[in-house]
Amino acid sequence: MRKKVMAKKTITIEQIGSATGRRKDQRQTLVGLGLNKMHRQRTLEDTPAVRGMINKVQHLVRIVEENAA
Repeated sequence: MRKKVMAKKTITIEQIGSATGRRKDQRQTLVGLGLNKMHRQRTLEDTPAVRGMINKVQHLVRIVEENAA
């Protein structure tokens, strides 16, 4: 029997705020999201962990789009 492959949800985020002068944990969260310079975008799997990281630096990033792929 074949298992059904479920399409994974993705989320695209863009860094809109600088990490300069921010707390160390906020800078590390941006690096964990794959962002390190202004206006860079990353498409990530939409998981609770990623959502928590986005919530932590919500003033520095914006959600560009969410896909149910």
